[in-house]
Amino acid sequence: MNDLDRRVPWQRPTTAFLLAQIGAHAATRFAQRIAGLDLTPPQAGLLRLVGVQPGQSQQVIARRLGTPPSRLVLLIDDLEGRGLVERRRNPDDRRHHALYLTDKGTAFMRNELGPAGAAHDDDICAGLTGAEREKLHDLLTRITAQQELTEGVHPGYRQLGP
Repeated sequence: MNDLDRRVPWQRPTTAFLLAQIGAHAATRFAQRIAGLDLTPPQAGLLRLVGVQPGQSQQVIARRLGTPPSRLVLLIDDLEGRGLVERRRNPDDRRHHALYLTDKGTAFMRNELGPAGAAHDDDICAGLTGAEREKLHDLLTRITAQQELTEGVHPGYRQLGP
């Protein structure tokens, strides 16, 4: 029995607290890691979302992220200026633009951001075996679903307002 096990319940950090503590730490470390790629976490998330589901309209993405469309436009403008994403007229509604990764964006995801994300995951979970990492992933996925969180969307997007 360790010292944490001997504490009375209110002295022991709760699971929710530990998740929040690790989440804040992981978010800070990820931001530091991708700063060398001249990328912010919201830009990284947007690139991932466009890469996973190409062809979504800006409006759909803004709703999914829970961020104001005006803020999303600024993120897209920057990524488009760097040649990583492109807007195309939505064939179903020409008033809207659909977002796609460019060839440069796909290469950036594969050769830069993807490996940075994998290295980040390895660093954060270094104290776990492969089987423990899989189990933790499965448990966190169940909690995410039970809490009705949008898959693959960081809650920080809701704070991107002007």
